[in-house]
Formats: sequence, C-alpha cells, structure tokens
Amino acid sequence: MKILIVGLGKVGYAIAQQLEGEHHDLTLVDADMEALKRAENTIDAMFVEGNGAGVSVLLQAGVREADLVIAVTENDEVNLICCLMAKKLGARRTVARIRNPEYFREAQVLRREIGLDLTINPEYAAAQEIARILRVPAAFSVESLARGMVELIGFQVTEGGAMAGVSLIEYNRRNPGNILLCAAKRGDEVIVPDGHFVPMPGDLVYVIGSPSDTTRVLKSTGKNISAVRRVSILGGGRIAIYLAWALENTGARLTIVERDPERCLTLAEKLPKATIIQGDGTDHELLDTEAIFECDAFVPLTGRDEENLLMALSAQHAGVKKVLPKMSRPNYMEVLRQLGLETVISPKDITANFISRYVRGLANSQGSAVESLHKILDGTMEAVEFVASASTHFLDTPLKDLHLKRGLLVAAIVHDSKVTIPDGNSQIHAGDRVIIVARKLFLQDLNDILEH
Repeated sequence: MKILIVGLGKVGYAIAQQLEGEHHDLTLVDADMEALKRAENTIDAMFVEGNGAGVSVLLQAGVREADLVIAVTENDEVNLICCLMAKKLGARRTVARIRNPEYFREAQVLRREIGLDLTINPEYAAAQEIARILRVPAAFSVESLARGMVELIGFQVTEGGAMAGVSLIEYNRRNPGNILLCAAKRGDEVIVPDGHFVPMPGDLVYVIGSPSDTTRVLKSTGKNISAVRRVSILGGGRIAIYLAWALENTGARLTIVERDPERCLTLAEKLPKATIIQGDGTDHELLDTEAIFECDAFVPLTGRDEENLLMALSAQHAGVKKVLPKMSRPNYMEVLRQLGLETVISPKDITANFISRYVRGLANSQGSAVESLHKILDGTMEAVEFVASASTHFLDTPLKDLHLKRGLLVAAIVHDSKVTIPDGNSQIHAGDRVIIVARKLFLQDLNDILEH
C-alpha cells in the first residue's frame, strides 16, 4: 500500500518504523528538516519537507495515489485539515490523531462531516491499557480479544507456583482447564512452546483463554488476584483524566499529584471523585505526608521520562505492588525491565500497533480481515484475530490435516460465543473468531497461516 505519514514526532516515527517492517510504500512529511534527517538514517521511505496541511506539499508527496494518509502532528487542527485536504485531493482513506478530549468526543461527527475514516488518540489508548492491567494486577500485560470473550495475559513465572519446573502437559493434567500457554521468553530467547516446554522461574509467559480461565491460571501460580483499591497517579495530563474515567465504576480510589495549580482546578472539576493534590510529585516530604506510596498501584504519567523512571523505582523500593510508568524512550524501557519493573506504558507503541492492525485490515478487505492485532514480547510475536469467512480455504477441516507455517499456533477459536482451545481434531467454521499467535509473519488473512 502507498501510505503518507504526516508528522514525524514520537508517534509518527513509531508508526513509520512498524509499517516499514511490513513492506509498505511510505512517504514521510514534516516541516522540520531535522526530524526528516533523523528518520532518513533508519527508515526506507520518500521524504517531503513542508506543512502537511498544505495542498502543494500533499501533491508533492503523491496524495492523489495514496491508499492511506495518516496525520499525526502535535496539532489536532493541522491533522484535521490535512485529512480534509487529502480526501479532496484523492486519497482513499485518512486517519487523524486527535488528542483534545472535546474533539475526541465528537469523533463520529468529524468522521461523517470531513470524511475521516479513523481517529486515534494515544493518550486515550494508553489509559485503556493501564485500566485493563489494573483490573488484573498480577499480569504485566492484558489484551482483550473476540469482543472480550478471550483474554491474553502475560505474567512472570515465580518460584513455588504451580507452573514452575513442570512440563505444560503435566501442568494441564494437574490443573485441567481451557487455556493455552502460547508464548514465552527466557532471557533473550523467544519460544513458541509445545506440551514438553517446562516454564522456569523468571520466564515471561503468555496464556490465552476466557477471562475466568486466565484468572484461574494466575491463582494457581500463586499470584495475588485481589482487585486494585487505591491508585496513586503522578501527573494530571490527559492520560490521567482518561484513566480516571475508565476506572470510575471499579470502586478504586484515585489520588492525583499535579504541579500546576490551574491544572489542579481543572482536574477537580472534571474528576469530582478523585483526590487532587497540588505539589511536586518528586518531593519525598509530600509523598510521605500524603501517603502517596500507600497504594495498590502507582502510575507516573508526567511528560518527563526521567521523572517517571525515578519515581517508578522509588515506588518499587517503597513496596508498591504494581508500578506502571509511562515511557517514550526505548532505552529507558529496557532499564526498567532489568530493574524488575515488568510493565511499561508507551502511548506511541500502542498507537503504532493500532494503526498496523487497521492497515492490515485494509490490505485484505475482501477476505478474512484482521479484526485485532496485539504485539507481545517486545514485538517479537503477535496475536492476530480473524473472522473466518467463505473465502477461508480450510473451513470444516481438522487442524491436524492442515500444513501450518512454522512458528505459529492456532491459539483459540470462538464458535457461537463458546471459547475453545483447539486440538488436532478441532475445525474452523464460517463466522468463527480465530486467534493466531505467531512470530512476525505479518499475517493479513486467515489463509496466510498455511504453507503454500
């Protein structure tokens, strides 16, 4: 596909990196020559300098032949104008990054009136991910598939848990249920496990099944599955507001620490149930006085990675069980993981994954299109959801009779709202939701799982 990306900030760059890996024809547009030069060193694309909302710049970038224009500058209005002009000039589809909550609430109207095909909001997406993880605090990753009927959870194997030191065949014999351990990471090695795989303490593993079954697995491995009751948030930006709204009906008590007095007034108005504290979240006297670390989860969401890193480590040292720092720089994410912080929230990566799923769906709109896409284990593996259709070549055929590509698992099938972890005799029928867990095979259609 021919794709134009307008805006080469953190989000635009992350999207470009991901789509380049999937072999699309990319043109990157930015008014900042330095941003273009940085991208030129790492991304195979055509580069155009200029204002992406300008007609001449869009024409120079080849907008008339574009299958998709993705506008992700820092300015919502520029993104909206860019998409409006791109549609008028012949682009087939347009996607706009919209961060302002007022605009975001009116996304349906904007899509209808100016021809937007999709809106993305990195802050909203990040808040939704944090909320999902806080609902299952024993996991470092929680992905929802098949309209919530299937859950993919990642957690670390611990000493003494039911899964540590026994083969998966033996674990399933002792703990019968409808789950599949579908991916694992030991040190730098990523593994697509079979029944003889033996999880060891320290391994990062992903299990798929219904939400009740994945909760049962966590319980069997000795994880604390108690709900989060008190959440402390550092930084009162948009993510904090979206997160507070997402947790509104969970019964969790929220405390938000924010430096800016005016911003505190806005927060108090928008979030009447939350406790808003005006002050410097790095001030240990304030942290002690207000008992900020006396919580079930601590979420540092400031705009400064260094501050989030420092406060995440402080919270960990203080004994907070769940710490979820927001990070933008990949090198800091690795540092945090090495220090024992399993979960790092990256709005740009969440957005890039969202766009990648959308692009794959467009690439195969006639077949079994990608319904959802989740990158796991630092992007080395993917969980891809399809809906089987009349175009699926192997309907009603036992899986044991299919020649599947190496490095993938048919991890779950949802038929008539019933979740099944398939075996060799399982069949896929038209209308079934099928979740595939695979190494980076860039699957665009359910038929792509077969060896040709």
